[in-house]
Amino acid sequence: MKRLLLPVILLMAIGCKQEAPTLDVLTYVDPMIGTGFHGHTYPGVTLPFGAVQLSPDTRINGWDACSGYHASDTTILGFSHTHLSGTGIGDLGDVLILPYADDSAMAPVATFRHEQEEAHPGYYQVRFDNFPVTAELTTTDHVGYHRYTWDQGVTPRILLDLSHSLHEMWGRKSIADSLEIIDSQTIRGMRQSTGWAYDEKCYFYLHSSVPFKILTAYRDSMQIPVEKNMSGAQLWAHLEFPEDVSEVELQVGISGVDEAGAEKNWQAEGQSSFDAVRTQAENNWRKALAVVEVSATESVMKNFYTALYHSMLAPQEYQDVDGRYRGMDKQIHQAEGFTNYTVYSLWDVFRAWYPLMTIVQPERAAAWAENLVLKYDEGGLLPKWPLVANYTGTMVGYPAAAILADALAKDLPGINWNQALEALQIASTYHPERLANIPEPGARGVMSKHIHFIEKNQFVPVDSVGESVSYGLECAYYDWCIAQVAHKLGRDSLAAVYDRRAKYYQLYFDPQTGFMRGKLSNGQWRVPFSPRYSQHDQGDFTEGNAWQWSWFVPHDVQAYAQLMGGDQVFINKLDSLFSVSSEIEGANASADITGLIGQYAHGNEPSHHIAYLYDYLGQPWKTQEIVDTILTTLYAPTIDGIVGNEDCGQMSAWYVLSALGFYQVCPGDPVYAIGRPLVDDATIHLPGGKSFHITAKNNNLQNKYIQSVTLNGKPLEKMFFSHQELMNGGELVFQMSHEPKME
Repeated sequence: MKRLLLPVILLMAIGCKQEAPTLDVLTYVDPMIGTGFHGHTYPGVTLPFGAVQLSPDTRINGWDACSGYHASDTTILGFSHTHLSGTGIGDLGDVLILPYADDSAMAPVATFRHEQEEAHPGYYQVRFDNFPVTAELTTTDHVGYHRYTWDQGVTPRILLDLSHSLHEMWGRKSIADSLEIIDSQTIRGMRQSTGWAYDEKCYFYLHSSVPFKILTAYRDSMQIPVEKNMSGAQLWAHLEFPEDVSEVELQVGISGVDEAGAEKNWQAEGQSSFDAVRTQAENNWRKALAVVEVSATESVMKNFYTALYHSMLAPQEYQDVDGRYRGMDKQIHQAEGFTNYTVYSLWDVFRAWYPLMTIVQPERAAAWAENLVLKYDEGGLLPKWPLVANYTGTMVGYPAAAILADALAKDLPGINWNQALEALQIASTYHPERLANIPEPGARGVMSKHIHFIEKNQFVPVDSVGESVSYGLECAYYDWCIAQVAHKLGRDSLAAVYDRRAKYYQLYFDPQTGFMRGKLSNGQWRVPFSPRYSQHDQGDFTEGNAWQWSWFVPHDVQAYAQLMGGDQVFINKLDSLFSVSSEIEGANASADITGLIGQYAHGNEPSHHIAYLYDYLGQPWKTQEIVDTILTTLYAPTIDGIVGNEDCGQMSAWYVLSALGFYQVCPGDPVYAIGRPLVDDATIHLPGGKSFHITAKNNNLQNKYIQSVTLNGKPLEKMFFSHQELMNGGELVFQMSHEPKME
């Protein structure tokens, strides 16, 4: 197998020896990975955690339209400036632009072949089939750069579409748009939309390198007179350039604040050439990805660096160059000494993504934790899935607790911990009055009725609210997280309350079946019961079934094993999870249940820690077997190489950590469990000039078992090491073998 090292210096003899160029990490990043199946990634351009995500939109409806792009499509509606990566719900897709030629259609659509398409970090290109146009994209943090090249002898035109919405079938639409023609090269405007984000405002400032005229304009599919100022819902216009023009560059600044902010962003970042911005974007990605250097087979390198790339697409910067931003109270605030962000997929990313970021982006990891507290301060509630200054209330419980507990456990600086604990107390107690001043309906999901039942009954009854078991299990873990924060702040009496609530997971366990189950208000189990059964959005479990959810006790593994009947009973049940039939029951079973090994579902987050549980029960070789299977069969450097929604970096972060040889089972407990390293060699560059080096000796696809492991030359007595040991720098050395070590 071909194995590669980054960076590699080769010595070449050409008269005398000289250094050859270092291998370019960007050649191992393929943004097309995950654009097929249900990965829901996009191939367009952005910077690490940047405000602009400029990418082609190939469809607007259906589950696989969440990112605007799917690899099975051969049409392009245009290039819009904001996107979500890997989510299971679609939104954004603001300010769509499509170059075309000589077409009188009200809404032209381009066709293309994927052989005529290129996607790289910081650069995207496509050649259309039905229009003689080549489109190129690059970006800064706040300004999207377009370069369009037409063949000679055609009339170049551009569609500027503010009506374009991703997931119209789910209610997303523009409700108020405006266009103002500043001069023959400049347009500014605004798009206000509703959808998953109840009230989003995206302002833009567009400058063209070549003068144009407005050919036609439309409002709600009806042609309107072309005027200097045009407004109304569902607005779009057609721009036309002189026939002798073959190349046009556009720079489009965007802002969530106002039109002046979009113009300031353009003034600050929109004055460079396309090629200069492309070079800068590529260099930004090289710097970001260089935090980890690995040696591995070529396919592993592609999976690894693309996963690391995908892990840096969210959260997204959500403020202007002058520091102004729209807060959760919908007011304009001024950031002083910090950066505001949006797109926190907290329920997904607390599991692997945030632990990874505490290693490779520790300064940002601290800033993101404090940013969540800031959103509580502005909006009155700790967010669950904040999206462009909106509470969405999507997913389960109060997952910000896991982020904050992990940040505190790892001593990340700059966080107001007294306010954080206050926010966590509010999040975990039922305060419906807090919803009174929040206009978006999604806030009701942040302060859900499940919390009321936990306070009242200690368990969430299935005949009162949906997905009760998932809420109960996750909230027990989140309550453990709150207890850790309270303990560390010296609030022991408060911590005792949450320590007690952290044990409520026990109320869902049925010793007769050996599964977590839904319980009725009267305390009886719901019948009939099948651990394979799934009912999406309406059953007892969120996006899964009892087989997948019965393992979610990351904070109390040993005690849960005893509740189940002892270590061997637990192990036998865990063995069965990976070996039983993969059949899922239910006419409305969740489509999120993908990437199955037995009933283990790697395509969705609740399963992600399970393979590492063997480490806690003294059978680490089984962890090594399962992790190896997941790494080598459920990830691939192909368009359909991600087996479920990528979810804003979570699926990718699982791969990065696991390929390095470890994983954090319980965020809030700063300990990493040993798995199976897939890379031969890795160096993680840490703050202060430190580094953590990983070596897997005798490593190949057959040698998936660990014979020994040392940390800084000393044997690890157990298959765990601490976050602090990693951040101190040092060396982790694995000796690999084809035979398991069972003693």
